Amino acid sequence: MNTNLTRRSFVAAQAAAASLALAACGGSNQSSSDADASADLTKITFCLDYTPNTNHTGIYVAQQKGFFADEGLEVEIVQPAEDTAEAMIGTGQAQLGISYQDYIANALVGGNTGLQAVAAVIQHNTSGIMSRQEDGVTTAKGMEGKRYATWEMPVEQATIKHIVEKDGGDYSKVQLVPYTVDDEISGLKANMFDTVWVYEGWAVQNATVQSYPVNYFSFISIDDVFDYYTPVIAANNDFCDKNPDVVKAFLRAAKKGYEFAISDPDGAADILCEAVPELDPALVKQSASFLAGEYQSDAASWGLIEADRWAAFYQWLNDNNLVEKPIDVNSGWTMDYLEA
Repeated sequence: MNTNLTRRSFVAAQAAAASLALAACGGSNQSSSDADASADLTKITFCLDYTPNTNHTGIYVAQQKGFFADEGLEVEIVQPAEDTAEAMIGTGQAQLGISYQDYIANALVGGNTGLQAVAAVIQHNTSGIMSRQEDGVTTAKGMEGKRYATWEMPVEQATIKHIVEKDGGDYSKVQLVPYTVDDEISGLKANMFDTVWVYEGWAVQNATVQSYPVNYFSFISIDDVFDYYTPVIAANNDFCDKNPDVVKAFLRAAKKGYEFAISDPDGAADILCEAVPELDPALVKQSASFLAGEYQSDAASWGLIEADRWAAFYQWLNDNNLVEKPIDVNSGWTMDYLEA
């Protein structure tokens, strides 16, 4: 059993591939003439999970478009330093931030009960397996005899085992090799591995930008138990209890930001690139176009979390002994602050 459920090293590697080398991102640059106007705003610290990317576009849109200010908020966007986003949110160093359902499970099992998910950034899990098109790996069973790039985490490997066996394959025939690259495309090109876990909204879009032919299949196409929420907006519980109207105001503004990203992905990409000039504009635009259809997807509105889907993944963690102690499958989230 292992409580380390995070993919932070993997997320870091993906971000490094995009050259997102910022130490922190401030909210907005204020001139002296803006100082008085902001004096009455409620200050919020929002912690990203790592470096800025298209998962965060709606937050940057809400910042640039003044949606937060319209709600009486001054939002500072920061990145986690030594602590994780979950630690910063759970201890109140940040009132809100970006997390993941499995990260929250890890936090809860580890005793950090100070945070909860309050909105889904992307409605469905958009991760899966990418491979060279020429290799013909179009199913999980097809991973037999192929090298899979693992970052050697229990939940990750349990997921691969599950999908291969669910698809009628033999997991023992999958060759595990360490994930040692910063860019999945370069790793495939260099023949360092044959298959790799990626996020469709970034790595697969990067393949498109590079005109590199790949195959991709999603985990949820094999078993919808993996349709968990990744990523989410999480909030500090004490802050929610004491300032429910502020949390609601933040989510109203964030929702407008993501709705803008859905309706105008190019415009949203421009806003993100202006805020974070280190990003590759071509990749951001390609990713933004893809995610425009995924932020809300088939949900009635942006941000909704379904109880059954949340519980199903936590039950899978329990059933496979992937948490040190059983976790309450209904814990770690609420819809009390997201307005339809």
